[in-house]
Amino acid sequence: MKKVLITGGAGFIGTEIINQLYKEGGWEITVLDAMTEQIHGKDWQNSYLYRNIEGKCRFILGSVTDIEAMKKAIDGQEYVIHLAAETGTGQSMYQINQYNETNIMGTSNLLQAISLMGKQNTVRKIVLSSSRSVYGEGKYECPQCGVVYPKGREKEKMLAGDFDFYCPVCGKKLNLLPTTEDSLVQPMSLYAYTKYAQERMLETMCPALGVDYTIFRYQNVYGVGQSLKNPYTGILSIFSTLMLENKPINIFEDGLESRDFVNVRDVAACTISCLLKPASNGKIINVGSGVNTSVIEIAETLKKYYNSSSEIKITGDFRIGDIAHNKADISAARELLQFEPTVSLQEGLSSFCQWVMGQGEKSGNYQQSLSEMEKAGMFIRKQSDEAKEG
Repeated sequence: MKKVLITGGAGFIGTEIINQLYKEGGWEITVLDAMTEQIHGKDWQNSYLYRNIEGKCRFILGSVTDIEAMKKAIDGQEYVIHLAAETGTGQSMYQINQYNETNIMGTSNLLQAISLMGKQNTVRKIVLSSSRSVYGEGKYECPQCGVVYPKGREKEKMLAGDFDFYCPVCGKKLNLLPTTEDSLVQPMSLYAYTKYAQERMLETMCPALGVDYTIFRYQNVYGVGQSLKNPYTGILSIFSTLMLENKPINIFEDGLESRDFVNVRDVAACTISCLLKPASNGKIINVGSGVNTSVIEIAETLKKYYNSSSEIKITGDFRIGDIAHNKADISAARELLQFEPTVSLQEGLSSFCQWVMGQGEKSGNYQQSLSEMEKAGMFIRKQSDEAKEG
């Protein structure tokens, strides 16, 4: 039996990985998870995610921020899939210590625990779930100046309703390109910074510890099991719970901002595939669909699936640190891991919506999350015409 530890394994991606490994057979799976209320609710033992892995793994209730829990979990393991992390881009901009503690110190504890094992270390490989957010706005092309890596958009232009990018040299409008792994890294949120810090920690320490590693930069992962309780991340979940109550949907910016949505089933399969493939060792690999879809298109599709009467409002509101577009180049995943997305967005959304309707989840604290960001100066409400007239 091959032994694998999955930190944050009771989360959305982790549970899918566990189910695929369990079905495959030949794996002894250990999970270390803090079961935070923001994701799992107060009664975590009866949560969908926990019940989905119960009996399929050895479960340790504990945080990656606890070195003793980490030492216990890692003992005797051959592989580690490091998923445990705080994930809300907006929330990271004011919950700074929390994100640093979990994402950076949690990874530090993982490496420290391996180091303390010395010659008795059994860990052969670490797989890190990083994020496309490390690229910032990503890769664009100017028709006159060539490839450009724009920084964040100007607040003044966004307030005026202009959410496009322009070349810093000639001023021409930029065109989106698929983001490759060798693209410029420029984190625009604290979350992104912590994910990049995780990457550099592995790149520095794994060779010193004699441990192989693979770093995945996941795009926008969605699918069955995605937390419906967390109001800080996951627009599909946020839109879904609001639409089931026929509440209005606030579409930020102009609604044309886009994301590379990749189904959790494909992400899990790709992650598992690297465990026993040396070709992925020491590599950074994008995992996505290679297609970008606008937020307004997602909202309208969900509304049809739910037969909701929710009013979809394009408000011009925006969050500091949000990117405009995201489209991954997945050539490396194809070449190194023979990865090919198998779940179309239409199929994935259909399965997701059917699952959501069976959960009975309320929309919860979404408005509270926006108020928190607004108070911290990270969420900007565009003044309405009525307010201007008043």
